[in-house]
Amino acid sequence: MSDTVDKLVIFLAKRDGIDKLVKTFQYVSKLVNWHVEATNPDIAHRAKQWEVASGLSRKAFRTGRFLTGFNALRRNPGSKPTLRFLAVLANAGEMVYFFFDHILWLSRIGTLDAKLARRMSFVSAFGESFGYIFFIISDFIALKDGIVAQRQLVSMEGSKSNKEASAESIRKIKVDRVMRLMAVAANVADLIIGLADIEPNPFCNHAVTLGISGLVSAWAGWYRNWPS
Repeated sequence: MSDTVDKLVIFLAKRDGIDKLVKTFQYVSKLVNWHVEATNPDIAHRAKQWEVASGLSRKAFRTGRFLTGFNALRRNPGSKPTLRFLAVLANAGEMVYFFFDHILWLSRIGTLDAKLARRMSFVSAFGESFGYIFFIISDFIALKDGIVAQRQLVSMEGSKSNKEASAESIRKIKVDRVMRLMAVAANVADLIIGLADIEPNPFCNHAVTLGISGLVSAWAGWYRNWPS
């Protein structure tokens, strides 16, 4: 129990940890609002207020986040030219997303002209979706490379020492695979949310679709950021 509490403290000390927790609040409240809207308008209104407050607080908490794209490229540009190119596109899209999301937040709280909100929402969502497409492609390439590497390690096993080294390498590949699958799940879910802003449609904009997508993204991110 104490170990879980310690990990929770570490998790919530991270900016991403807090973001995933508040994102959970945001999309749980969206689903609650949808579920009780017809039967209990008062609770639905409170849930809507919780959703809006959570969304705005997440935007405030992400101030300056667009700069992390530069750091990601500097620290981990990728080993292959293809992955480096995809990383540039993915992080460029994410930087556009976070930068214009700051302006969207300022327009929604009344600091800037409220008329900017719709335009900034579109640009931010477009950058977000653009970036997520290339993050997803990169992860699928890395997953494929991991499967190939695992098969090679299995085929090269011979002596006991080789088996132990291969077992450790295979374990790392499997851990990386799980993390990348979580990243794909989160990015696909966020892509659906982004498409709801870019091109509103009955499927993407439905409260259940948005609610489930938001929770998938939040909980996949929760898993990836949880201390090992």
